[in-house]
Amino acid sequence: MNYFVHQSSFVDEACQIGDGTKIWHFSHVMRGTRIGRGCSIGQNVSIGPDVTIGDGVRIQNNVSVYTGVTLEDDVFCGPSMVFTNVINPRSHVSRKDEFKPTIVRRGATLGANCTIVCGNEIGRYAMVGAGAVVTRPVLEYALVIGSPARFAGWMCACGEKLGATSLPSGPIACRRCGSRYTKTDRGLTPSS
Repeated sequence: MNYFVHQSSFVDEACQIGDGTKIWHFSHVMRGTRIGRGCSIGQNVSIGPDVTIGDGVRIQNNVSVYTGVTLEDDVFCGPSMVFTNVINPRSHVSRKDEFKPTIVRRGATLGANCTIVCGNEIGRYAMVGAGAVVTRPVLEYALVIGSPARFAGWMCACGEKLGATSLPSGPIACRRCGSRYTKTDRGLTPSS
């Protein structure tokens, strides 16, 4: 075993956990879940069943990652952020066959206490502000804030805001790292 699980946590059988991953206090990884290499799973986290988590993912304290959620590599889930998996839950109606998939693309950041309503895609390197409620897909490299979440600008992969909500017709460069981007239908894309 090349990963760490705190003695207060549970990992069900039939899970795959990558090298260097750490699962901290009072967490539960349910059957069929796959967690990549070098992840950090914080205190009081519940994952699965049958969830896929990529390499280098950071899940902070008090997060539940439900069936239907996929986290690609290098995703950051802030403390107490929320995923859902059913649009119209009722305690007396079983809707397990109605789970809507949610995918969080590589490098995205989900701020503390935000909520991701199921059935949405969070684009690569997008940033969801603390407390935001995401009710529709988020473009790649976009910053969204508020309830419901609304577009508030563009973010560099390094985490620096790229300036105004609109971009010039040509590439824009990050002031911090120098990375350059151009706009596409899916959001931004790195350019040379």
